[in-house]
Amino acid sequence: MSSKMKTQKLSTSSETADMSVTKIIASPSLSKKELQKAMKKQNDADLVLTGKVIASEARDSNFVFSPASLNSVLTIAAASSATEERKAVFNETATVAFADGKANGGPKITAINGVWVDQSLPVDHSHKNLLVNVFKATFTQVDFRSKAEQVRRELNKWTSDQTNGLIKDLLPLGSVRSNTDRVYGNALYFKGTWEDKFSKSETKDRDFHLLNDASVSVPFMRSSKRQYVQRFDGFKVLKLPFQRGLDIKRSFSMYFYLPDENDGLDNLVKKMTSTPGFVDNHTPTCRVKLDDFAIPKFKISFGFEASKALYHKACVEIDEEGAEAAAASFCERHSYTPNRNRFVADHPFLFLIREDTTGTVLFAGQIFDPSKSS
Repeated sequence: MSSKMKTQKLSTSSETADMSVTKIIASPSLSKKELQKAMKKQNDADLVLTGKVIASEARDSNFVFSPASLNSVLTIAAASSATEERKAVFNETATVAFADGKANGGPKITAINGVWVDQSLPVDHSHKNLLVNVFKATFTQVDFRSKAEQVRRELNKWTSDQTNGLIKDLLPLGSVRSNTDRVYGNALYFKGTWEDKFSKSETKDRDFHLLNDASVSVPFMRSSKRQYVQRFDGFKVLKLPFQRGLDIKRSFSMYFYLPDENDGLDNLVKKMTSTPGFVDNHTPTCRVKLDDFAIPKFKISFGFEASKALYHKACVEIDEEGAEAAAASFCERHSYTPNRNRFVADHPFLFLIREDTTGTVLFAGQIFDPSKSS
């Protein structure tokens, strides 16, 4: 059965369509206060989504994904019916959280959106202009009908190119078919340098405790410098800022949420995902001196198929220099308690890479065994 995406006809003429798009861009739909409220709502929804994906796809295992990438591709797929609030949130994320800061000495970020439409379908110019001008997506006509496999390989190459080669073969064999009408895509890449780099000479192996009472020996990065750490009821939070250079409008950080108990991560995730404003209300605000500070180096990747039409994959690596992470999403439409003051992440923990001004969660994940690379 064919289920072509419904599009809203703004106008039958390209000229009128361009005027409509210009009006959308020029007219702010939300006040600053309304936008901040909408961003907080979206950020809470991202944590809820994180909890649901963990529960269904990655319970008690290493995991990473990008709520920001998934939100982008789903918003583009529903562009013509997107609410003003969703458009405003998308625009704020794109212009603030996704803006590349490398030239100013901040993190390198690339976020690319794309739409691929079968060449046999008529082009709704108003909808195309909405995608290109408002949602900043490239628009490409392709031949799904007779060259589906070739297009699949091209989409996977696009993903690899946009993520510095970190995300490969996102779309599996057979996922793009002759009855595919449209594919919506987002690729997100992040590379940031720690504000305070770790010395490689200080990195030492130590035990990371697993859930089965066993342990693995992995490299832990250490530092005697003061750290943004704060204790809360049953867990501790570490904030590692990235260098921001001359970028005074934005601030990126990686957060580590470490339960007091070795097997306490599941309960902590449930608490995080069911409490509105959890991240904002559990953020360290000052540096403290620690008797012992160590976090494991790790590199993980994770992919999942949320449905027969939604594909996602992400990866992240942290070392003494900083963090590198990438994610890609495709959405298809077919005609179918210690006494010492310490922070040692030596048992399962959750992490976020976040833009602090907007609260946008670029990446979220959990580590149960840092010795495993995927």
